[in-house]
Amino acid sequence: MSTNRAFDSWKYRLVVCIFVFVSLLSIEVKAATKKYQFNVEVTNVSRLCHAKPIVTVNGMFPGPTVYAREGDRVLINVTNLAQYNMSIHWHGLKQYANGWADGPAYITQCPIRPGNNYVYDFTITGQRGTLWWHAHILWLRATVYGAIVILPKQATLFPFPRPDGEQVIVFGEWWHADVEEVEKQGNALGLPPNMSDAHTINGKPGPLFPCSEKHTFAMEVEQGKKYLLRIVNAALNDELFFAIAGHNMTVVEIDAVYTKPFTTNAILIAPGQTTNVIVSANQAPGRYFMAVRPFQDVPIPVDNKTATAILQYKNVPTTIIPTLPHLPLPNDTAFALSYNKKLLSLNTPSFPANVPLKVDRHLFFTIGLGKSVCPTCINGTRLSASLNNITFVMPQVALLQAHYFDVKGVFRADFPDNPPKAFNYTGAPLTANLFTAKGTRLSRIAFNSTVELVIQDTNLLSVESHPFHLHGFNFFVVGTGIGNFDPAKDPTKYNLVDPPERNTIGVPTGGWAAIRFRADNPGVWFFHCHLELHTGWGLKTAFLVEDGSGKDQAVRPPPKDLPQC
Repeated sequence: MSTNRAFDSWKYRLVVCIFVFVSLLSIEVKAATKKYQFNVEVTNVSRLCHAKPIVTVNGMFPGPTVYAREGDRVLINVTNLAQYNMSIHWHGLKQYANGWADGPAYITQCPIRPGNNYVYDFTITGQRGTLWWHAHILWLRATVYGAIVILPKQATLFPFPRPDGEQVIVFGEWWHADVEEVEKQGNALGLPPNMSDAHTINGKPGPLFPCSEKHTFAMEVEQGKKYLLRIVNAALNDELFFAIAGHNMTVVEIDAVYTKPFTTNAILIAPGQTTNVIVSANQAPGRYFMAVRPFQDVPIPVDNKTATAILQYKNVPTTIIPTLPHLPLPNDTAFALSYNKKLLSLNTPSFPANVPLKVDRHLFFTIGLGKSVCPTCINGTRLSASLNNITFVMPQVALLQAHYFDVKGVFRADFPDNPPKAFNYTGAPLTANLFTAKGTRLSRIAFNSTVELVIQDTNLLSVESHPFHLHGFNFFVVGTGIGNFDPAKDPTKYNLVDPPERNTIGVPTGGWAAIRFRADNPGVWFFHCHLELHTGWGLKTAFLVEDGSGKDQAVRPPPKDLPQC
């Protein structure tokens, strides 16, 4: 009997130990709370033989990388110590029912005034990969930006061989002058502001520029190992080609969504987009330039100089001169179209492509460049831009606050589903009747409805490639084409199986892009061209997604520290 009792006691202790171990294990893999302090402050920085004060976060250029894991809660206290109003957008994070943390000034929040602070509080749900953050007011994102790295949940593997190391690579632009003064001067004249003086890789232009020997980013690699590059295009106004001398890249992710892997000698990345690639250090040990320069297939002035960084094999002397890669030509439209066609969703049971097959709402938005009356500008006009011939006017009260608190007179929810008049959108350039309507007009969308939006470039003044970003959602790029969208023929060619899923789409020059998404995120969500130049001219609108009737299907109450206008 005593032996049985002892055995039972031992068995009980074993069960308790197993229970405690499993409990500790479950605690270990539970979501964490990550806290960051962002001090927005002015810092003196020197590039290209010129020193100037710039707005930074924590004195860093680029700013700090935010690391979190899928499922984590993230608290970022932004304290504004600079002289400008500030807001920060967490680009690509869906912020379900929590637009208060999205960040665009006067859309989801009033800006953080100098001397004040605001805590962005959000949970990362159903997303993993590379995204980024940036200032979302004026042109301050020229220097206020950084990466977001979202790791998969504990014990969740990548859908590709695990790399031996990884590196964040962020592209940007650099102006000798104060960027805000550059923007003001352009607005005062009614003309495009001066283009940047250099592109940068991780804040550095590279040795092809003067005074840049110490302003060159270098990444050390070991022969035989594989590396994941997390690439962000934070440039204000330029789509960019990127290549590494002597090395191919395998694309595995875009906009924090896994893709079917494919190998390429160069990538194309628009402002606002992210791309993850695998690079194998399989060449002879040496030093190899990584290079970036703009893609522009229309005769519009751009900063066409090449920025470089160095892929440095371990134990190779730094005295060896690196070799340059063969980048596509700046106007290589064929490469751009071919590259984008290779981008496909992974579409596996673990990472499905849930493409809406039935569409509740069809929208057709035309992109237009035009003119506005400006008595103080050259020729009495300034350049403007529009969607469906409406130049968006920024409000003085945040749209989400006006919606939530039912403040009248701030906006109208009657943005048209179609342009006011059909025409040959991509025919001969149109230079007459370029004046647009103005208004703060939003497109109202029923909760959980499925939306197809065709974005059509036009030849009003000039065709051009436009990267459009939708806040609050990912979408599927079900089709693209050159010329005018044909509603009878083009939908028959849609990819409804494994189209690329992203948050920013480059509408091809003189062409169109069709996207689909499910409007399951209540709130007010900005939709705009991510060329800062065009956003400032009014190439933007917003979607007002109504509340649902179920639990957690309504916009959450605002936080107590939400900035006021």
